[in-house]
Amino acid sequence: MGAGLSRLAMIGGVISVILLLLGGCGPSVAYKSIRLADVEEAAPPSALNGSPLRVAVASVISPKSTVASYSGLVDYLGRKMGRPAEMVQRSSYGETNELVRRGMVDVALVCSGAYVEGRREFGMELLAAPQVNGETVYYSYIVVQKDSPFQSLADLRGKVFAYVDPLSNSGYFAPVEALSAAGEQPGNFFGRTIFTYSHDNSINAVVYGLVDGAAIDSLVYEHFLRREPATVDRLRIVYRSSPYGIPPVVVGPAIDRDLKTKLREVLLDMHQDEEGRHILSDLMIDKFVPIDDAAYDSVRKGATAAKK
Repeated sequence: MGAGLSRLAMIGGVISVILLLLGGCGPSVAYKSIRLADVEEAAPPSALNGSPLRVAVASVISPKSTVASYSGLVDYLGRKMGRPAEMVQRSSYGETNELVRRGMVDVALVCSGAYVEGRREFGMELLAAPQVNGETVYYSYIVVQKDSPFQSLADLRGKVFAYVDPLSNSGYFAPVEALSAAGEQPGNFFGRTIFTYSHDNSINAVVYGLVDGAAIDSLVYEHFLRREPATVDRLRIVYRSSPYGIPPVVVGPAIDRDLKTKLREVLLDMHQDEEGRHILSDLMIDKFVPIDDAAYDSVRKGATAAKK
């Protein structure tokens, strides 16, 4: 009975969030830059002696799921760096980018869309990238309910559709690019669109019939396939994009060079010790590897389409 109540509470929470978003978002929702200058006035962490290592994790999945998934990695980085570690979360990709821009975190795990925008806006720098199943790419999936009549993206014309975040590649840039390539006007194609601000929220919005379709990250889909197969069994993929550069680990342009070098070394060597391998396995990552900015050129194409 306790598990049933917990599931009902989760469903109710999703419904509340989605209904709130449905009331406030239409097909032409625009991205607004979020400034933290009036919210956080603490000195950058690298300027404080004995300060904790602050690791930002973008809201690819919901806050509770993020803590469960990434706390082991954050703690591991802190131990290897000889500093206490703190995970920092914000409700949108734009807010996480702002933390990196202002030097309020030492390192961040961000979406590839957020990376290309951060690179363009203030020189966000690549540190490393996860390798998954031998590759450093991922895809955008468009999913619908398994028993729905929809067989393709075209079938979702006039329907209710969930995007993830205005800076999400797989959850926003990619489906907009796909519609543009098909000669459609993305802002007028769907009957209504919402931003759910995490991929698991988008998945649940489809599963519980709150939206007709959603664009999600293939890596999150695979995570659900492993951890919640019953949920994935209620979905069907009707569109799969071409490959994109995988969401990377990044730092701000003003980071101390020695700190940047050490962080990179820790990540790239992580698969070589037992504890690191265990944490990587839980995250479904083979290892962290170097990656070049050119790997994200395909993401830039989608970002350009999304701004038209």
